[in-house]
Amino acid sequence: CQQARAMVRAGQLGRLYQIHGSYLQDWLLKETDWNWRLEPELGGEMRAVADIGSHWLDLLGFVSGLQPVRVLADFATFLPVRKKPTRPVETFSGKERRSDEYVALPIRTEDYATILLRFGDGARGVVTVSQVSAGRKNRLAFEIDGADAAVAWESERPEELWIGRRDRPSEVLLRDPALLAPEARLATAYPGGHAEGFPDTFKALYQRVYAAIAAGGPPAEPDYPTFADGLRALRLGHAIGESARQGGWVDVLGEGGTT
Repeated sequence: CQQARAMVRAGQLGRLYQIHGSYLQDWLLKETDWNWRLEPELGGEMRAVADIGSHWLDLLGFVSGLQPVRVLADFATFLPVRKKPTRPVETFSGKERRSDEYVALPIRTEDYATILLRFGDGARGVVTVSQVSAGRKNRLAFEIDGADAAVAWESERPEELWIGRRDRPSEVLLRDPALLAPEARLATAYPGGHAEGFPDTFKALYQRVYAAIAAGGPPAEPDYPTFADGLRALRLGHAIGESARQGGWVDVLGEGGTT
């Protein structure tokens, strides 16, 4: 992801036309799957979008440098009634329970969402978010299409970055510090061929934050999430929720909109 960002910033993709992708999971596929996130009083009015869609949106803002100014959202709750266990269960436990260990409860949060995105420079985007996609354990995927090239990445194949070309062969760049842009090289700790995965992203995050603390303050362009990023995510989530309720396009506050 850092390499994709470096390529965008260096102009290697040209003008960005479209950003598309998905964040798919299957841990809430069955009516007997339960988690506190299903209850609006505990997890909020939105579930799939707030829980995982927010990560996709934040990541693509970081990689592309673009932020949505208008959104159009469509939500669906495919399991309107679920069976809540009468005793606590762990997230992602997937444990089978007897029918007498449940109580049926109505569900008011979304299992699925598709969100159309408009960016300030004219680029377009779309993301599908689902927690009921069989076989997808935690797949965040995106593609950024530009006038000169495209890049694509997915979290379940984290060491591969696809680079799309028209006039010469496309390629797959394998994570190897020797082949990465300097800013991407800073985010990787292992040599090529030594798998680096999900937990390592947190290590890289802490390194950046502690480096800023040691330097006495954040850099001019922080490459880690800030309060401003959190505020932007809340405003974007608010606009998405409003769009789903209204059934139309909604401007994003603070990104050129007036909502």
